[in-house]
Amino acid sequence: MAARQRKEDFAKSVDLNETEGWSLIYVARGGRCIGWVGLQDQTRAEARESLTELKESGVRRIAMISGDRQPVATRVAQEIGCEEAKGECLPQNKVEFVRAVKSKGYKVAVIGDGVNDAPALAAGDIGIAMGAAGSEVAIHSATIALMNNDLRRLPFLVKLSRSTRSVINQNFLFGVFFIIGGMTLAALGKVPPVLAAAMHTAGSLIVVFNSARLVRKGEELEHYHPEPTPARPTRPAPPTPQPRAELEPKVA
Repeated sequence: MAARQRKEDFAKSVDLNETEGWSLIYVARGGRCIGWVGLQDQTRAEARESLTELKESGVRRIAMISGDRQPVATRVAQEIGCEEAKGECLPQNKVEFVRAVKSKGYKVAVIGDGVNDAPALAAGDIGIAMGAAGSEVAIHSATIALMNNDLRRLPFLVKLSRSTRSVINQNFLFGVFFIIGGMTLAALGKVPPVLAAAMHTAGSLIVVFNSARLVRKGEELEHYHPEPTPARPTRPAPPTPQPRAELEPKVA
């Protein structure tokens, strides 16, 4: 009875709730429990902002699929503003979830950085690997590899892709206008052939300069700076063996 009472008293001393996303680790010494440690995952500061921008850009459904316990996944999803969270998922469960969403007609983009995310990255319509801290397997399985863990690059990717499509359409119209217009005017004798060739060149230059506008996209984001690799300690060179001095015989 005394041992049971001590166990109940120790359990009451734990003021953390695992249902709130805490992971408890009990510490023992000599076969006796002497304490506990509470661990909790911290969300990125830019996560909530990034999800808000994704929703504003037109993303209809955002789900977080995690291998952590369901209480942890639920707490993190609430902190970052994600409506749907599914925890305790194995790699095959993530693939099944992606396929189920695709079967409903969604275009699915999967974001991950670990080995367990590689099958899901390959199963999605688009796979985005967080390359700086991601595994090599995840990077090779993804369509896009980000060289930074900054989640603000996700809404930037959406904006960049839409701007690129818009620039492509503009360039197509510019090219068609100058080429067909120049050929038509030259055939009708309205402009000399030299001027028609100049119009063709002008159209090409407009396409180049119009495309160059995309280079300035994302200047507000912090550039990626790889962490320096710590130098490995060098082993001291073994001492060079000294040749033994030859003993000269002495005659008494």
